[in-house]
Amino acid sequence: MRTAGRRKPSSTEWLKRQLNDPYVVAARRQGYRSRAAFKLIELDDRFHLLRRGSHVLDLGCTPGGWTQVAVERVGPRGRVVGLDLAETSPIAGAVLLRADITDPTTLVAVRQALGGDADIVLSDMAPATTGHAGTDHLRIVALAEAAFAVAREMLKPGGSFVAKVFQGGAEGDLLADLKRSFAELRHAKPPASRAESSETYVVAKGFRKGG
Repeated sequence: MRTAGRRKPSSTEWLKRQLNDPYVVAARRQGYRSRAAFKLIELDDRFHLLRRGSHVLDLGCTPGGWTQVAVERVGPRGRVVGLDLAETSPIAGAVLLRADITDPTTLVAVRQALGGDADIVLSDMAPATTGHAGTDHLRIVALAEAAFAVAREMLKPGGSFVAKVFQGGAEGDLLADLKRSFAELRHAKPPASRAESSETYVVAKGFRKGG
């Protein structure tokens, strides 16, 4: 903290928060690439999403915390594919693809890597925030909709879908589509999600193919 005087106030506050964050400390101790790994751990402990032997697609996987958790929880008989526009450092037990989820050819590569369809599609994707609430909301909704479009194509009947949303959860057309496509739909804010953050997650189970 000796260089704090040369930092912007916002950078100093971020550093203080990181140093005092028990999830950041735990992530380093347990070898996870981000504190976000604990969000998936907590969601899985509550909703029982990641089963041994499952095939998992992790959208927006960089830096890899969720992918690491998925690999651990599905075990050696499972398959985990991580997908991101950015390069992701290798993770043992996972196939990592650098591609755009909106490109139709991407699904072909994903299906080949998974050896078929997915039991669960995960998305912790979030846009760069602008500070303008309306714009940021539209951006996160667009990402959630893009993730759901992939899930519709990739999920096995009975599969699950988890995606980050903001400001009270999925709404409008997306919410209606999710209710039609899944037998069970919940919203959850895991304890690892910072209290000041407006993020929450939609957790959908029991996928109805063609719903």
